[in-house]
Order: sequence, then C-alpha cells, then structure tokens
Amino acid sequence: MLYSELNVPGEIRRAVERMGFEELTEIQEKAIGPMMEGKDVIAKAPTGTGKTCAFGIPLLVDLNRKSDKTQALILAPTRELARQITEDLCDLAHFLPEVRIACVYGGQAITKQFDQLKKGPQIIVATPGRLLDHMKRRTVHLNSVTRVILDEADEMLDMGFYKDVRKILDSLKNKKQLGMFSATISREVMDIGWLYQRDAVEITVQPIEASMPKITQYSLFTTGRNKLPDLAALIVEGGFERVMVFCNTKYTTGMLSNQLARLHFDVDCLHGDLSQAERNQIMGRFKEGKLRVLVSTDVAARGIDVDDVDAVINYDLPPSNEYYTHRIGRTGRAKKEGVAYILYMPDEKKRLKEMIRLTRNTVMPIHFNENGTLEEGE
Repeated sequence: MLYSELNVPGEIRRAVERMGFEELTEIQEKAIGPMMEGKDVIAKAPTGTGKTCAFGIPLLVDLNRKSDKTQALILAPTRELARQITEDLCDLAHFLPEVRIACVYGGQAITKQFDQLKKGPQIIVATPGRLLDHMKRRTVHLNSVTRVILDEADEMLDMGFYKDVRKILDSLKNKKQLGMFSATISREVMDIGWLYQRDAVEITVQPIEASMPKITQYSLFTTGRNKLPDLAALIVEGGFERVMVFCNTKYTTGMLSNQLARLHFDVDCLHGDLSQAERNQIMGRFKEGKLRVLVSTDVAARGIDVDDVDAVINYDLPPSNEYYTHRIGRTGRAKKEGVAYILYMPDEKKRLKEMIRLTRNTVMPIHFNENGTLEEGE
C-alpha cells in the first residue's frame, strides 16, 4: 500500500513524503488501521521495520491540536530510543506546527525538562524512571492521556522497569488505548497485555528475506594476549571506515577505547555513565564520519540510527542471543551489505556454537595465517 492511498490529513502525507517514504511497511499496514480505530494492539515486529510511523501516525491523527493537555504517552527503555522516537515524531508533525512533543529522560538536567512540560505538550515521550520522577514532583499532568504506547516493550520490561510501567499505567485513569510494540513477546509483555489490554489485535511481522539485512558473519578464535591486536587487525585488514565494537561492561568499553586510541585509531566510547550531552556529541561525530570506531555497551547502543556502519565487531561474546541479533543489526542497514565478527576465547567455544544454532545464523570461522592475513577455517 502507498502512503498516498492512506486516509490521513494531507499534512501527514506531505511529511511522510518529505521523509522519503512511499510504501507502507508490513507493520505499518497491519497496525495503522486498528490503532486509528482506537483498538488495543500487541505487535511483534523486528527492529527497524518502521514501528514509529505505525503508532506515530494514528496518534497525530487523533490529537486535539488546539488543546494544551497531554493526550498521548510513549514509553521507551532508553534515552537514545526516546530521543529517536521524538525526532521521528517531529518529522511526522513537520507541517503541523501546533503539535508540541516533549521528551523526558534520565541523564539530562530535570530543570531543562520543566520548560518543555510547561508549554503543554500533547505528546510526551519518556523513559519510565524519569517520568515517575516528574509525576512525584507534579511537573507532569497525565489526567487527559487516553493513548499509551510501549515501544521495545520486551527490552523495557527486561531491564527491570516492570513495576515502574505498572505504576504509570495504574495512574492513567482515562486511558482508552494501549499499544505494545516489541521484537519478542516475553512473559512480562504478556502479563502487561493481560492486565491492561482488552481484546487486543495481535500482529506478527516475520523477518522476510527482502528486508533482512545482508550481513556476512565471521567468528575469530583469540586469546587474552591476542584479543586487542586481533581487533585492530580486523579493522585495518577490512579497510573499514565506520565500525561499532561491542563490549559487555562499561569498564571494558572505556579501557578498550583508550587502548585503541593509543594505537592511533579515531575512537570514542558510549556507556551509561556519560552525560546526555557527551553521548549526543559522540554520536554526532560518529554519524558525520569523524570517528572511525565507536565502542559501546548494549544499552547505550539502543536507538542508534546510523545507516552506513561498515562492520560490527563483538569484542565480548554477547550475554544473550537477542543481544547478538541487535548488535549485528547495526550494520547491513538501508539495503546495504554489512559484515560482523565475533571474537571468542577458548572457554567460550561451546556457548558460541549454541548461540549460532539458536539464532540460526551462518557464521564462518576465520583465522590469521603466518603472514597476518585472514583465511577461512579455524
């Protein structure tokens, strides 16, 4: 279906055209109708399939733009995703100047957010912890909220926000619609659905070959002594201009960034201890191509939207299969081909094999030969 065929105000169609979209994705085609009818929706769809438009367009269509009361609330697990959703919604509302959208999240001075909230936003995008903080301070007024969206619901509830989300939902006395968008339907997502949804429309979008990223995947056996030189050699050998390297902890992220800097790489790192201003600055440099290597933890990487990452390198074996899928999904976007590597130590071989089997990925073993060049095989 084409956006030109969609029964929405012309301002929204023009905004979508300005964003460069012509055809609806599967999740948009399946979710926009029920959302516009006011039905509860629980949608399972892979990351990067256009979920923000799927819920953003119905929210904007339903909005009373003359009101200064908050009518829609979107909850996201991380500040990066909250900011990404806000940017996308602002793009959708480009020709609707009376629409006000506030974005509130931890890591930014709360006083800055007071000004946004005083302007009477019709839509609030928030992380659960910071929203509860505003609710306690009475700097946010949610009495008129009728529509609620939980984006990346599985990740949010898995990160320990279950009680926070329930507290927020319990406080919304005039809620008429709850939409949940999630890459997986976990037990916690189902629980929230049972408690807060009525006759929800269930939507499932399977990854299809045409939209699946083309990512060639390799595994490289290494040891503690060789891990850093092997990583550096992968980047140099591949001639990659923009690389994301994933670590499991903030400590490793910072340490590895420093080690690569000493090897004269243009590198920086993202982790939870950085201020939002620092994170924005680092992401800006990475997007502009001023950083060759970005070292990141999984949580810090949520919501990162960069279309031309040449390669993803798993410096640490991911803590879960889902994290592996999310990590490698940073490359091979926008119909480009990507490459992903995973470094593993002697005691990790068994877990790597299990992860490859369960995620149904094809991962080719490689090694450095005596001349220092890469060859296939262990």
